[in-house]
Amino acid sequence: MPNFQPITLNLRDQYLEKLKECPIKSADYTFTNVFGWADTYGLSMAFTEHFAFIHQKYPYHCLWAPVGDWKNINRDNLSELLHSVNIPASQDNPLMASVSSCENRVCMHRVPDEFVEYIMANYNKEHVYIVEARGQWEYLYSREELAALSGNRFHKKKNHVNGFYKSYQCEYHPLTTESGVKGSLEDVLELQNEWCKWHDCQNSNSLYAENDVIFKVIGSWDKIGTLFGGSFYIDDKMAAFAVGEKLDDKNCVVHFEKAHSDYRGIYQAINHAFVNNCAQGFEIINREQDMDEEGIRKAKLSYNPVNYLKKSTLVFTL
Repeated sequence: MPNFQPITLNLRDQYLEKLKECPIKSADYTFTNVFGWADTYGLSMAFTEHFAFIHQKYPYHCLWAPVGDWKNINRDNLSELLHSVNIPASQDNPLMASVSSCENRVCMHRVPDEFVEYIMANYNKEHVYIVEARGQWEYLYSREELAALSGNRFHKKKNHVNGFYKSYQCEYHPLTTESGVKGSLEDVLELQNEWCKWHDCQNSNSLYAENDVIFKVIGSWDKIGTLFGGSFYIDDKMAAFAVGEKLDDKNCVVHFEKAHSDYRGIYQAINHAFVNNCAQGFEIINREQDMDEEGIRKAKLSYNPVNYLKKSTLVFTL
């Protein structure tokens, strides 16, 4: 049976070896993401010969899709995995409608559609129920389009970017672990702390959790080892930052993007600057999901995604 353990930085290298074998490179499954959100979702990890498995405890018990070469999944090892998290319902194990763990049912969350297809072709279909998870779809954009902002589709975005540069004397600096210089991680955390005060994070569970994640990830920058980013300074003070990571040779992801909203057009500008300075050489920019939040969905759609990394929830009857 898989031996699940807390997700720490010590698991990074072992996890990345399994991630290399995974056919789909999702923002959800970066080590940055699973390590950063481990406390919020109660994530733990187990390793077998072929896979890394992730178990989620909050707000309900479920698995994530296996991380590794999916060709090595078969009915026997999948059944063993599912039974390893067959947790009875109780006050300590909150359920979520029809997709939560109970005595004879286990859910698998954040499952890319390609793995759904594999399961449906290799598992008893009568024992699997698919729930669409639109809020978990990852938005994919053409780096070339975001860099150029050409044509009518991006007319408003380009005006915002041009207006920002005309209105403010700003400097762009890559993020660095060096202390006391522009682009320093200390300045990132200072801006994030201020941003959280402006948006009253103390009274928003999601923003409060995200704030903890950003501090955890930025504080582990060197040990994670795969992050990069850029920042804007106005009047010698950091006004915006963006943090990203390589997914593969063609894809990179933007994990965090924060800005001082008093500067009109700054979000469009830091997006544009990141693409042109940090993401050169990539074809696709992954800007993660919208979590079914209407405002975030509207903003992400306004950048004209070229595709989505679609995901579902699978409910297995044992």
